[in-house]
Amino acid sequence: MVNGRIAVIGSGSWATALAKVIVEHTHEIGWYVRRPITIDRFKLLRHNPGYLRNLAFDVAEIDFSSDINYIVSHYDTLLFVTPSPYTKELLDKVRVPMRDKFVVTAIKGVVPGENTVFTEYVHRRFGVPEGQLACIGGPSHAEEVAQQRLTYLTVGCTDEARAQAFSSVLRSHYIKTKTSQDVVGIEYAAVLKNVYAICAGICRSLDFGDNFHAVLMTNAMQEMNAFLNALNPIWRDMLDTVYLGDQLVTGYSRLSRNYTFGAMIGRGYTVKAAQAEMEMIAEGYFGTKCMYVIAQELRAHNVHLHTPTLDTVYRILYERANAAEAIRSMTNPGA
Repeated sequence: MVNGRIAVIGSGSWATALAKVIVEHTHEIGWYVRRPITIDRFKLLRHNPGYLRNLAFDVAEIDFSSDINYIVSHYDTLLFVTPSPYTKELLDKVRVPMRDKFVVTAIKGVVPGENTVFTEYVHRRFGVPEGQLACIGGPSHAEEVAQQRLTYLTVGCTDEARAQAFSSVLRSHYIKTKTSQDVVGIEYAAVLKNVYAICAGICRSLDFGDNFHAVLMTNAMQEMNAFLNALNPIWRDMLDTVYLGDQLVTGYSRLSRNYTFGAMIGRGYTVKAAQAEMEMIAEGYFGTKCMYVIAQELRAHNVHLHTPTLDTVYRILYERANAAEAIRSMTNPGA
């Protein structure tokens, strides 16, 4: 099965890294970049002026556009890599059919105001069949992919042939790929691991130490497993790189923006101050509220779901609970 013409939608660090990976195979891509001035500077400098500036491109291979409807109309495979807080705003601008497209998401967040992940929203709103929806997951810092460091990615799609075909344009000497049919599970896991990474960062700044960090990550994986089973009760290997691997790299690495955001909160930053100081968006801040609401909705339908880590991060970020007291309360639930 052929992917057809591929377009990348988004211009952040992960979008830039994936665009480089794909164009090395295809030697042509469409690329939606929101601001025309960014496109002009990109063409002049031959690199993204805002992210991964050391990553050079042959701009003759790129069909840039700031018109999302042009990109959707002219390309067959649409890879969305936009920050989750702006996803719905962008999709609201789409006026052309998407039903016949192969739509892939590398977004690690939920659709604002919808409390659902990208593929579920696109399926419902644009009528894209489930077999034409896919996601990319796994432990994958954009900075390391740009440096061609060995990275393992998982392409989730219920259509195995499509998953394999798209995997082929990612695979290289430094990108290893495999496929999965757990599309929704991979997407929600990518949201939850950011929440848990924020908690890990908070605990690091509060000097809870490595011993507790290990316990926190272990408990977070159990919590994630329970949450995913409540949302989509299928068998999945939680030790797989797309679940455990992504959780570990996000919850331990200083390259993780969510871990960094959490560390700032733990040092006493307000949410607004931490967001203002960071150059990139910590998706977990937005994901925390959405997953908290989803958990409440599941419980309202008599689903037994225990989410102490998620609840604690929500209290700290949205109810302004004292971070040290909230973490200690989480570790001493009966006290």
